[in-house]
Amino acid sequence: MKTNILSMAVLVAALCLFVPQFLHQPWSPLRIAGAVIAFASLSLIVVARIQLGRSFSVRAKATRLVTTGLYARIRNPIYIFGCFFFLGLAMFLPAWWLLLLLILVIPMQIVRSRREAAVLEATFGEEYRRYRRGTWL
Repeated sequence: MKTNILSMAVLVAALCLFVPQFLHQPWSPLRIAGAVIAFASLSLIVVARIQLGRSFSVRAKATRLVTTGLYARIRNPIYIFGCFFFLGLAMFLPAWWLLLLLILVIPMQIVRSRREAAVLEATFGEEYRRYRRGTWL
């Protein structure tokens, strides 16, 4: 719970630093789309995090196989929506360096998801393999 609160506090602080300087700029279709994508993605990250509950951890470990909610369709919604959040933020703020950050984050998320998959498969075996066949990424 403390990790979740700290993560959200850091994110809110970062947004408070970056967003105000760009609010006076015109709301082009690109900025509007970026704001919608970023807000929707952040909302889905929060939902996914809540659905994980105590199963959330920074390092790959297998305490419980979460297969409901967003996890019923997507194995790694936090990773996916995190990438979309960066994309939306890069569109909203004229900060294209966020796209460079995204290019670095995607391979890192792929490696993390593979490590998690190995841990989950080792722990839950056929149950995880069935779950994996029925979900995306």
